[in-house]
Amino acid sequence: VQLQASGGGSVQAGGSLRLSCAASGRTLYRYMGWFRQAPGKEREFVAAIRLSGGNTYYKDFAKDRFTISRDNAKNMVYLQMNSLKPEDTAVYYCAGDSGIILSQIRNDKAYNYWGQGTLVTVSS
Repeated sequence: VQLQASGGGSVQAGGSLRLSCAASGRTLYRYMGWFRQAPGKEREFVAAIRLSGGNTYYKDFAKDRFTISRDNAKNMVYLQMNSLKPEDTAVYYCAGDSGIILSQIRNDKAYNYWGQGTLVTVSS
């Protein structure tokens, strides 16, 4: 099973990007999440979505600007990012796991399956 993230790039502040995460070899995990890691910083939670029901969860900074969604039929998860800011610059990772519970979804150490990361650079 592989998770492959794509869609990163360079944009100016205020722009938008849509990240994609493809799960090959199986269906999506029960929880799918996006995390990011900026240079010199620890990896942090961005958003997560539950496969069944589509419940979504966001870190505060992402609530009004980012949208996580999934297409179960295509085994894809997306992160639509709008109104991007320079502080959003980071490598973005998708992650998945079916063995975690709701209280763990914001903890990167709880996820066992990761994509390779895609770089997002936002210039001012």
